[in-house]
Amino acid sequence: MDVGRPARLPAQARRRRGLQKNSIFYKLGGMLQTTDPPRQLAGNGEKSKFELIKPFRVGDLVEGRVLGIGRSAVYLDLGPQGTGIIYGREFLEERAALRNVKPGTTIVAKIVDLENEDGYIELSLKEAGKELTWDRLKEMKEKEEVFPVKIIGANKGGLLADLHGTQAFLPVSQLAQEHYPRVEDGDPSKILRALQAFVGQELELQVFDLNPQDGKVILSERSGERTRLKEQLARFAVGDVVEGEITGVVDFGAFIKFPADLPAQTGGPDEERVEGLIHISEIDWQIIEDPAQILKVGDRVKAKIVDLSRGRASLSLKALKEDPWKEIERRHAKLDIVQGKVTKLNPFGAFVEIEEKIQGLCHISEFGTKTKMEEMLKPGETYMFQILDLNPAEHRMSLRLVTENQADAAAEPKSQQQKQEQTETPE
Repeated sequence: MDVGRPARLPAQARRRRGLQKNSIFYKLGGMLQTTDPPRQLAGNGEKSKFELIKPFRVGDLVEGRVLGIGRSAVYLDLGPQGTGIIYGREFLEERAALRNVKPGTTIVAKIVDLENEDGYIELSLKEAGKELTWDRLKEMKEKEEVFPVKIIGANKGGLLADLHGTQAFLPVSQLAQEHYPRVEDGDPSKILRALQAFVGQELELQVFDLNPQDGKVILSERSGERTRLKEQLARFAVGDVVEGEITGVVDFGAFIKFPADLPAQTGGPDEERVEGLIHISEIDWQIIEDPAQILKVGDRVKAKIVDLSRGRASLSLKALKEDPWKEIERRHAKLDIVQGKVTKLNPFGAFVEIEEKIQGLCHISEFGTKTKMEEMLKPGETYMFQILDLNPAEHRMSLRLVTENQADAAAEPKSQQQKQEQTETPE
């Protein structure tokens, strides 16, 4: 059959239906192929999922043998239930994939209309390809299969890929540690440039999450290394103190490989070392704005393991340092007047350094508006504050700005109390 425009078939031909059991359609890179099925469709006592669908309904996947190919249509023998047709936009969109199809080829398509005006069952290869792709991706996720994926693009959040016509995303957080973009100042443009270096490369990935309804496929490069990491982490326990080497500094912390010294072994000592993260909040007791001001790549430091859950190691430097809040109640109390230096202004208030590594917060509500706060306080300047609340266990101190007169007035009752205590104290 070689016709340019679909012709109406006789009723007998439109009512035939027959499913082939040993082939399935795969749309790989725009090519239509007849190949072995990824899973058993029939045989061994099992019935094909297509065999169970009787009668046809819109949305069903059906398998048919090509009867003929026209200039703008492909006809499929669907057995007793009729003849299928791929034409119009569906044909044009899949023209490249249909180029190598010949009469007798068995393919799978999706029903979009049970009977068009010419009496054919209208079919879509594109929709069938999408559905089969999602089925295959679900199977790969369940089996935790690792497979090569070519990276086709990058944005500030991660890498882009195409899986048989379905767009997939590899977030930065799911990159293997050796591929993580370690940009010291956290500059988004530098991170993007680092990620763009992967475009055109193939990475070994797994399906991390997928949602067919939203068309979302999330990939992971870290899944493949979880077993190895789990074995390595089994040598350590929370609370262990290790010496390691800083391998990367980013805006949210620093990466550390430990132990720092290992004897040369098969595969090299680096194969036996574990890479963990020291979060910015675990670097020091004081508030750290830029980890790069404290740590440099190549630094050797001692750190305490504080978490080994979720297949990764979290470490702390400050856990090995004396907690400056431990004895603070011996020096300060609620309602005390203290002198402090403003270190930073935020939309929610001002950070004030009362002592080395001890900072309190003067909340924005004490000023009314951010503009008013910025008029009254300047970073780097020293002012008088009153302690409204002090919670050493949570490392929290709440402050309010006071004038000199208010400071003197607040200090007067305390001074009188001290004099009275001295008078009542026996010689």
